[in-house]
Amino acid sequence: MSNSVNDSAIKKLKLLFTIVDRPKGEFYMDVISQFDVNYQMVLGGLGTARSELVELLGLEPHKAVVISVIRDELAETVMQCLEDKFATIRGGKGIAFAVPLSSVIGVNAYRFLSDNRMGREA
Repeated sequence: MSNSVNDSAIKKLKLLFTIVDRPKGEFYMDVISQFDVNYQMVLGGLGTARSELVELLGLEPHKAVVISVIRDELAETVMQCLEDKFATIRGGKGIAFAVPLSSVIGVNAYRFLSDNRMGREA
């Protein structure tokens, strides 16, 4: 097996951030994982708004920040899926945004993140 990535196999990646109420973090990880995501992690977050404002708006201050590496060509589909879930799941509101991942050091790391292990096309 060659140590280089096939030229035709190089795919752009994005880092997807999904911020939801903490109890919904695992649910959204499962939703995103159906799009062949190899790497995700959840971080705990705490809102910075004054507690009076949070109570007035009925918001949950404890958040889950789901960070996922997705392939660029799937970004629009994943975002649409998340938008649909935000609109239909009770208590499932959230924010999602994606930023381009400009570089990855290491062929094996890239293959893992892009779901291109062993040089296979995804």
